[in-house]
Amino acid sequence: MPVNPELVGRAFPPTSPYLVGREKVREFARAVFADDPQHFDPEAARALGYADVVAPPTFAMVIQDQTLQQLLAEPDSGIELAHVLHAEQRFAYSRPIVAGDELTGRLTVSGIRALGGNAMVTSDAEIRDVHGEHVVTATSVLLVGGGES
Repeated sequence: MPVNPELVGRAFPPTSPYLVGREKVREFARAVFADDPQHFDPEAARALGYADVVAPPTFAMVIQDQTLQQLLAEPDSGIELAHVLHAEQRFAYSRPIVAGDELTGRLTVSGIRALGGNAMVTSDAEIRDVHGEHVVTATSVLLVGGGES
């Protein structure tokens, strides 16, 4: 089944709140080789004006993944995980993610472009804090193969 063109404009409900933990930030920083002290040491982060350790910029993927799971679970999407390649990723931050943040994400499919027998699906996950303030918009482009082997 090809990617459903009616996905464009579809917005999904907000995800369950995700509480950003200090140890999760540290683990993520180690995994992506982000070695700046602000990612590990609360005092170093406080010296920079933050309440706690600061997550590396790509940490937003943790919350965005919850939103992408909603898209992949849509029975009418025409998207099969076995035929998906993550083609592009962008982040537009209002402020950094900090340990102690409680974040939710809301995904909107913003575009689908045919590419041969494949489709490029663009989605934007708007990530907000517990006060409803924008933290980051994470934009992904998924290359969805036609499924023919």
